[in-house]
Amino acid sequence: MVHERQLRRHRRLERHTVAVFLDTGNLVLRRKNDVDDEVVLWQSMDHPTDTWLPGARLGLNNVTGEAQVLTAWKNSGDSAPGVFSLGIDPAGTSQYFILWNRTVPYWSSGEWNGDIFAGIPEMTSHYIYNFEFVSDTNVSYFTYSLQDPAIISRLVVSVSGQITQLTWVPSTDKWILIWMEPHRLCDVHAVCGAFAVCDEKSELLCSCLAGFRAASTGDWNLGDHAKGCRRSTPLQCGSTSTAAVTGDKEDDDFLLIPGVSPPKYPSFVRVSGDRDCRSACLMDCSCNAYSYGDRCALWHDDLLNLQRQTDEDAGAGNIYLRLSAMNVPSRSSKKTIALACAGAAAALFIALFAIVFVLVRMLRRRRTMRFAQALERGNLVAFRYSDVRRATKNFSEKLGGGSFRSVYKGKMPGDADTDIAIAVKKLEGLRSDMGDKQFRNEVRTIGTIHHVNLRVLVYDYMPNGSLDKALFGKSSAAAVLSWGARYQIALGAARGLLALVAKVADFGLAKLVGRDFSRVLTTVRGTIGYLAPEWISGVPVTAKADVYSFGMVLLEIVSGRRNARCSSASADGGVCSEYFPLVAAKKVRHGEVARLLDERLDGEADMEELDRVCKVACWCVQDEEANRPTKEQVVQALEGVVTVDVPPVPVSLKVFTDDASYSYFSDECSQLKGSS
Repeated sequence: MVHERQLRRHRRLERHTVAVFLDTGNLVLRRKNDVDDEVVLWQSMDHPTDTWLPGARLGLNNVTGEAQVLTAWKNSGDSAPGVFSLGIDPAGTSQYFILWNRTVPYWSSGEWNGDIFAGIPEMTSHYIYNFEFVSDTNVSYFTYSLQDPAIISRLVVSVSGQITQLTWVPSTDKWILIWMEPHRLCDVHAVCGAFAVCDEKSELLCSCLAGFRAASTGDWNLGDHAKGCRRSTPLQCGSTSTAAVTGDKEDDDFLLIPGVSPPKYPSFVRVSGDRDCRSACLMDCSCNAYSYGDRCALWHDDLLNLQRQTDEDAGAGNIYLRLSAMNVPSRSSKKTIALACAGAAAALFIALFAIVFVLVRMLRRRRTMRFAQALERGNLVAFRYSDVRRATKNFSEKLGGGSFRSVYKGKMPGDADTDIAIAVKKLEGLRSDMGDKQFRNEVRTIGTIHHVNLRVLVYDYMPNGSLDKALFGKSSAAAVLSWGARYQIALGAARGLLALVAKVADFGLAKLVGRDFSRVLTTVRGTIGYLAPEWISGVPVTAKADVYSFGMVLLEIVSGRRNARCSSASADGGVCSEYFPLVAAKKVRHGEVARLLDERLDGEADMEELDRVCKVACWCVQDEEANRPTKEQVVQALEGVVTVDVPPVPVSLKVFTDDASYSYFSDECSQLKGSS
């Protein structure tokens, strides 16, 4: 259809009309006119689908009102237009919106400031794109190119409603993820459809509420949840007044759905209590749910954007969902079942207590003997996976995790019938081509230097929790780490990093996974700020990449805040504050390191130590590997053995200064490096 309309504008087609597929990915239909000038009849870049290639325009024709937008597929198996689209703001501002059903904006790029979009702080680091915004009386559009034409990149609107920037890595023949927005999939509007709950911590992202089932099982299996869920049993909303007064079980009832974020846009009614709020919803056949806190909230439309939350999450509450009474267990039946189960359990416990006690004692003794025998064989203690799984109760108590590991609490048997608390780190995403023989040989080798390269690592349990909770914890009861404690943590981490081989530990683990492993390239809640620039550029990665990551951690220890903080997504899109490493680089350059200190410390810190840590951190995050210190130099600088000069501002942070000559560390450090 598009080809025909374009071709009809020309009176005739001559024999030298040709279709050319360019290296840019643009399919062009052109011909030569009477003066041998080429005329473009049609080109594919004027009609984008779900992909934006360099050189293509994405914008708005201000005269005709026609917009060039990216539209996601319906699902992974159907290229028909879906419900998610990306387009420029029709109001004329220099920003993009992701829309649901072409009507509801749920993410904004932030306005273009000439260098980056305000809502995408990832563009501050590893800036490899040249964006251009053109706006006049006829058109308003964006186009972009790559600083290195040899790099292949594309921007795609996924079927899940996220935009992703992908870059091709020839060495691995795979696409790697540079950034994506929104970071959290559950922040996509109606990502699970109506009457479904989004839970990123669950194996299944979307699940139907109790009393509901998938509206389209086929679409659901293909990852298309747009149709959401439908009721298993229709509502029995016949005589609502009778139901409200008598509570007739042939009519409707309510089921408590705890720990779910309330939907937006409720209607509020004035009532005297929870019971009246329930009656108000029950008497209105269009009311699907209610919640009572400070006031009575009713929801009459389909329930959208439900997210599973923990008790610690803000906004979590109790929602009462309207169902047919036959789908709601009655209180009397619950009580009867509970009493019957309690009696049966008590009888069974009394009958089997002695047998269970004997079996537990026997198994405990066997595990203790196995543990003792392993200790006698040397400092490398190897456990069977079944023992670790039993010690952690099948990995049931999770302490935390990251992009490529999860940490669980467990207990190992010790001497004199005592238990030893342990923390088990389960590694994920390791290379699948590591053979069994090679794996065992590597374990033996690394074991001689006091580090174990395993899929499961067993440590002593640390009851005070992880460092990020102490630095970023929002609880008022959380103790604020003093500067002395932070300095010792930084120095201890530097010494530990020096003692470890480059293959293992939380920094070096990236070398155990492939470059195509997108979860590693998007660590720290969707940002790539912890990874050295060479991870994105594709050059060989050395131990200096760990130094870069350590520098980012040092900045967070000083400030007590994350390097990039974003607010929750809203109807207008999430907004991110300025990138802290950028601020730190400027302040260190101007000698204002005191302003980088955590506000909660009220300036109580050793200024000499603070200045030393900030300078070392900024040296560690330099773009070029040759400009970063070695691990030995980092330890010596933090210990005060050598003097640290003022570092330059890294180019990747988009800050340039007039002074182009910078020394690295002092001459004393250079001499020390040469002697080593």
